[in-house]
Amino acid sequence: MLTGVKGIIFDLDGTMVDSMWMWKDIDMEFLQAHHLPYTKNLEREIEGMSFRETAQYFADTYSLTETVGELMDIWVDMAMDKYMHEVPVKPGLPAFLEEMKRRGMRMGIATSNDRGLLDAAANAHGFYDYIDEVLTADEVARGKPAPDVFLAVAKKLGVLPQECLVFEDIPQGIRAGLAAGMKVCAVSDRYSQPQQEEKRALAHYYIDSYEQVLVGTYERLQADKNA
Repeated sequence: MLTGVKGIIFDLDGTMVDSMWMWKDIDMEFLQAHHLPYTKNLEREIEGMSFRETAQYFADTYSLTETVGELMDIWVDMAMDKYMHEVPVKPGLPAFLEEMKRRGMRMGIATSNDRGLLDAAANAHGFYDYIDEVLTADEVARGKPAPDVFLAVAKKLGVLPQECLVFEDIPQGIRAGLAAGMKVCAVSDRYSQPQQEEKRALAHYYIDSYEQVLVGTYERLQADKNA
């Protein structure tokens, strides 16, 4: 998987940290407080959107009185403590980051999340000891599945897209990595379990733990893509 790779780009939620459960809870709590129904397809509708795009979706869909900025502030307040105290890292990630740093690998984070929440999660788990560059989808023109955020991080890392390996947990993120011309490894996550087969159909590789990358026990998929 790492052959020819000079840069690794991680998504954050569901990929580096086990946090996707939290966002569903926040959506449900927010809608309940506004006496609005939670629909089963909501999470799929907003999948891959940037933080601002998601706030705009809520404002438009539910005709909310809050501005997009106010919605973002509300969600940041709801999520901050959870990121700092309740959200664990994904299996095998600490050892993987340590080994990649030892090898001199360039590493970045490309997330649809808010910059403040990215910092909270990264600081809580020491990610910035290993990560060279970070970017949120709000800092580029289009959120995932557009490739913008991955291409921008690759540029900041000084690595060509075809020399990058992306780790992602949801189909929209996988599509974004593929659209950027990068190799993509799908990461197992409880939240996206119903989309497991779709993830396998899209990605080059699939893992349940980052340890599998180091020991070579990952699932190799899409061999026809020459990855």
